[in-house]
Amino acid sequence: MINGLNAELRVSRGTFRLDLPLRAEPGEVVALLGPNGAGKSTALRALAGLLIMDGGRIDLAGQRLADPSRQWPAHRRPIGVVFQDYLLFPHLSALDNVAFGPRCRGRSKAEARALAAKLLASVGLADLGAVRPRQLSGGQAQRVALARALAGDPELLLLDEPLAALDARTRLEVRGLLRRRLAAFGGVTVLVTHDPVDAAVLADRVVVIEAGAPVQSGTPAEIARHPATDYVARLVGLNLLSGTAAGTTVRIEPAGTVHLAHPAAGPVQLAFPPNAVALFTERPIGTPRNLWHARVAGLEPYGDEVRVEVADVPGPGSAVLAEVTPEAVAELGLEPGSRVWASVKASAITSYPR
Repeated sequence: MINGLNAELRVSRGTFRLDLPLRAEPGEVVALLGPNGAGKSTALRALAGLLIMDGGRIDLAGQRLADPSRQWPAHRRPIGVVFQDYLLFPHLSALDNVAFGPRCRGRSKAEARALAAKLLASVGLADLGAVRPRQLSGGQAQRVALARALAGDPELLLLDEPLAALDARTRLEVRGLLRRRLAAFGGVTVLVTHDPVDAAVLADRVVVIEAGAPVQSGTPAEIARHPATDYVARLVGLNLLSGTAAGTTVRIEPAGTVHLAHPAAGPVQLAFPPNAVALFTERPIGTPRNLWHARVAGLEPYGDEVRVEVADVPGPGSAVLAEVTPEAVAELGLEPGSRVWASVKASAITSYPR
């Protein structure tokens, strides 16, 4: 890969270690998705040159930016960064914030300001060039930060939780603008987020990181259809079980069994939505193929529904989520410690190789 990103990011910080291969083509948006502490921001800071790597390398647009023998300082890297808290210069106007990078790279004041005005217009802020950051709303400040990052004509654009600080309505608006701007950007974009919606809307490809290492990579649709870990499954709203299939029977360690509608073989993952889990206080008549006597471990609101964590399904030490109405919670008398029967239709379970 000559013009894209080809990196091996290796960073040690105390007992934590990041070991992440990362590749992207020009024009591609890659989202780093993972829980807090997974290493997403560490990866971003290493790419930006704000954190010294212990090993590995970073090749960008045919240039070696970092390896064990040398590391380019942050200000020399052809990289634009949009930080979660924007980090706009408070004493400069929006226009001069955007013009700052081009001025540092040798553009005349007139040229830099003309470019800044053009970029502010492209993010819908043509009339706010004279305004200082404290007078901007969160959405406006985020747009200025994006324009400033693009002003240096970067080969790599880094977005650190770019929508996390915005309210729901502003997030929807800025997400749409960001999607349009990224579609027109010819370089590589790396987006750090813990929000699956941001990843699904903005990214061409998702890399899921847990404990400093990649655990899954694919398009947003592939990740949602076939989650590889419990974290990913819960993130996309699915239950996930692992076992060994022989025909339509799957053995779940240490002592559980799940029945499938279609045969499978060998190590498999089983995924099914919480609303496919039915709960009963008495053993149901007809005895569904997947039926377990279980315990309610917890309840929490989930939109207009209630998510119920059901322990010992499909066996001791396992747990799944069920989704029921508030009326069903009252009718069934569900509370932590309640005993219930839980069932899942075999046809509701998707299996795929582990």
